[in-house]
Parts: sequence; C-alpha cells; structure tokens
Amino acid sequence: MPTSEAAAIAAELRTAMGKLTRRVNQEDRIPLGQVAVLGALDRNGAMTTSDLATDQRVRPQSMARAVGLLMEQNLVTRRAHPTDGRKSLVELSDAGRAALEAERGRRVGWLAQAIEAELTDEEQAVLARSAALLERLATRY
Repeated sequence: MPTSEAAAIAAELRTAMGKLTRRVNQEDRIPLGQVAVLGALDRNGAMTTSDLATDQRVRPQSMARAVGLLMEQNLVTRRAHPTDGRKSLVELSDAGRAALEAERGRRVGWLAQAIEAELTDEEQAVLARSAALLERLATRY
C-alpha cells in the first residue's frame, strides 16, 4: 500500500500530466484518433486493421472508418498481406509520415517554447532529470 505522500504525489502528477497532455494536443492539426493510428503504424510498421483496432483499443468497425479517412487523405496505403490472402496491411505513406512528423514537431515546438518561457535554468534542469524518472515509471509493469 503506497504511503500518503506517494499517493499525494501521484494525484498531483496525474492531474498535471493530464493538463499538459491536453494543452499539447491543442497544437494538433490532425484529429487525435488519426494521429494515434499514424503513430502506431510508425512505431510498429504495417498492421492489419484488426491489429490496429486492438492496439488502439477500439472496435474493428471504428478502426475501419479511421483507416478509410486516412486513406482518403493519402496518409496511409493498403497492400495485400504476404501470407494471408484474406487480409490486407495498412502502412504509412510518405505523406502520412510527413504529416506525423509535422504533428510531432508542432507539439515539441510548443512545449520547448513553454519550457524556455516559463522555467528558470534550474527548473529546466530539474525537469530534465524528471523526464528520465517519468520514463522509468511509464515502463514499470
């Protein structure tokens, strides 16, 4: 059972991370669900629509609609599955990769400007050390 101090830190951290995530997401030009699909394809490579749905924790029908919208925008392409003729694989197009990089760049750009504008040099150093701690927490099972 966590101590009351750890629980208080956890509550404050969850709230602050939620606010920061929502603010950074305001920089997006592509809807969040579509950016998430592009990011999954970037991280994992080509995937079936069903695998994408599982990865994103949505219904396969919802993912099929999202993939359709991305295809209309030429952000993803579809090709035959190499071993199962009943399936197809969805993958990032060059335009999709460029759009995803632009989205990530806007997010990082806003956050970098906010860090420089709002935090002292000492606070920036603390934040840099904290990033490694947050990564460690995020990978804990």
